Amino acid sequence: MSRDKKLLNEPEANPVSTNDLSKDVSTIGNAKVNRRSTASSRYERYSVILDTIVAKHPVEIDSVKSLHPSEQPAFITRTINQLVTDGWLVREVEHGAYVWNQSRGNFDSKKWLDQKIFGVQIKAAPFQDRPRERLLEIGKENLTIAELVAILIRSGRPGESAVIAGQKVAKEFQDKLDRLASAGRGELKSISSAIEKTAYCQIMAGIELGRRIAALFETKDVTKIAGSEDAIQFCQRRFARLATDTKQEEFHIVTLDTKNQVIDTHRITVGTLDASLVHPREVFRAAIKDAASSIILVHNHPSGDPTPSREDHAVTSRLSECGKTLGIDVLDHIIIGNPRSVSIHTC
Repeated sequence: MSRDKKLLNEPEANPVSTNDLSKDVSTIGNAKVNRRSTASSRYERYSVILDTIVAKHPVEIDSVKSLHPSEQPAFITRTINQLVTDGWLVREVEHGAYVWNQSRGNFDSKKWLDQKIFGVQIKAAPFQDRPRERLLEIGKENLTIAELVAILIRSGRPGESAVIAGQKVAKEFQDKLDRLASAGRGELKSISSAIEKTAYCQIMAGIELGRRIAALFETKDVTKIAGSEDAIQFCQRRFARLATDTKQEEFHIVTLDTKNQVIDTHRITVGTLDASLVHPREVFRAAIKDAASSIILVHNHPSGDPTPSREDHAVTSRLSECGKTLGIDVLDHIIIGNPRSVSIHTC
């Protein structure tokens, strides 16, 4: 039987998913031939085979295997199959060999390997592409937005490293970083395939933690609320999230001492503001716990328009009357909108 017929009749290597090459990278330490323990040596193993494949026109699996007798045949087959899956090689039906897909342009073996190996393992990448190491070396304040996001994503996937994902997210939210906090899981997934459920949760948790810490610093900076303008400014800083990334109303209170200094803030309810839902018992329980002398009511309008509604006025009146009975004054009611907020007492 001629070689051409043999190739035509030879079953094509078992198809593999786009993740097989990466799986091989993680399991290669168990190989019987040329065991490797570091990413650089694994990179070199693939590089040697790729150099042979790139030099072949056309590419015949048996020919490549014959040039590397000490290498596992299955490893060579998987590498070629991965190039086929990625669209770089095309099988010739007539001869059973593979040819380079000219429509994709020139094949860059280094770039292809970087994506396959370093795309799932940041620690193996060059120093400039390792944001965790850069944070330890130069400090968190010197990292770019893309690098900070990459650290939160933590790990990528074949063909899309955490670093690349961080760069895509940073570019998408350039000049509108505040909107990242309200981005949905599907939205971020559409920006980068590396942002799976775990990465999304890590990004959201990092944003929320930073926001809460920032809020604590802002609270400590406030010494006194002397009037409605002070109350508006404080609430816009402390409850900035309510103006940008909530789709429903939230009702909070700010507790103050006898000198009108902020003690703490408390979320009371979530949902449409209604006099029947905002119970005085829940509102003043938090105030009594803080030994507050007075409180400020706060809620948001998801529409962005802070104009007080009839229900807003009703809630304010009811809680003000209850406060008088308890000896806890309701100083104001701030409605958070976007981009502005208002005081009911000054409307």
